[in-house]
Amino acid sequence: MPTIETDEHKALRTAVSALGKRHGRDYDREQLWSEAAKLGYLGVNLPEEYGGGGGGIAELSIVLEELGAAGAPLLMMIVSPAICGTVIARFGTESQKREWLPALADGTRTMAFGITEPDAGSNSHRISTTARRDQDTGDWLLTGRKVFVSGVDIADATLIVGRTEDSRTGRLKPCLFIVPRDAPGFGRRHIEMELNAQEKQFELTLDDVRLPAEALVGDEDAGLLQLFAGLNPERIMTAAFAIGMGRYALSQAITYAKDRTVWNTPIGAHQAIAHPLAQAHIDLELARLMMQKAAYLYDEGDDVAAGEAANMAKYAAGEACVKAVDQAVHTLGGNGLTREFGIASLITAARVARIAPVSREMILNYVSHQTLGLPKSY
Repeated sequence: MPTIETDEHKALRTAVSALGKRHGRDYDREQLWSEAAKLGYLGVNLPEEYGGGGGGIAELSIVLEELGAAGAPLLMMIVSPAICGTVIARFGTESQKREWLPALADGTRTMAFGITEPDAGSNSHRISTTARRDQDTGDWLLTGRKVFVSGVDIADATLIVGRTEDSRTGRLKPCLFIVPRDAPGFGRRHIEMELNAQEKQFELTLDDVRLPAEALVGDEDAGLLQLFAGLNPERIMTAAFAIGMGRYALSQAITYAKDRTVWNTPIGAHQAIAHPLAQAHIDLELARLMMQKAAYLYDEGDDVAAGEAANMAKYAAGEACVKAVDQAVHTLGGNGLTREFGIASLITAARVARIAPVSREMILNYVSHQTLGLPKSY
């Protein structure tokens, strides 16, 4: 894989960075989303024949990282074009592709993603949302609950992970369904969060939600493959989100350390300030390298290697982000907790990258089992 970005990628970074800085920390989410869509950034990873840019997760991660570094991240980029757009582009029917991909690319429609459940946690095998066939009509009937689903209120539909019964074995297998926001029996409850984010979190209830047969995405027998086709980009994009956030916090701290003078010397001249900031920069750069590797492997179609790299990238970026934000606050002292500088709110936001979409402990489990070959503890 290339270790140095192409000229095209560098140009994309520069252009997106300029867009993010124009909107700034007090950005309007809808305006930024609309402008990013018109410039082709939202759909940069989607196929050209369906209105996208024909790129991949590598390009989309650059967009999210640079917007985050400008203080204007778009969380729904992780969900709508990265997870849902990728799954539909790879596995959707021709009808689903034509209905959804152009609209996801131009920003006129948005899709949320529902996988987490109150009682399942990180154990996807315990997902209890089930889908059963109506033998008379061929429709699907979905029943279950989802929790911590982002942006349902602004999404036109939610890609729901359910489970259907295998007629041969009787075992439940994962499948994905497109559920319109106004489907009867599809309810939502806003979850009040301490997190200061423009996108809200919701708990969903599905009470015998009736869906036509064509709501099923892809092949009923390939549900697990299709699921992970969306989860790997989710991890890569979460890494981009974290790296961008860490870079924003670090840039604020660097500016302050250059300007803040005590005893006639900028505080950035002192190693007690300078060295932790340098370490934070190194950690963010290392995390970006792993994110780029993961994106490259995914875009090359190596799902197995991409899965390992995506988990590592998400882990490294989450850790680097938390440390960068903490050091930024510490550098500013009391000012780091003021609304004026806009760093204090990142203390909570940074922890999202450690927790979601999969916890750091589960990533360590993955690496210890899958990479190192150690026995499972569960």
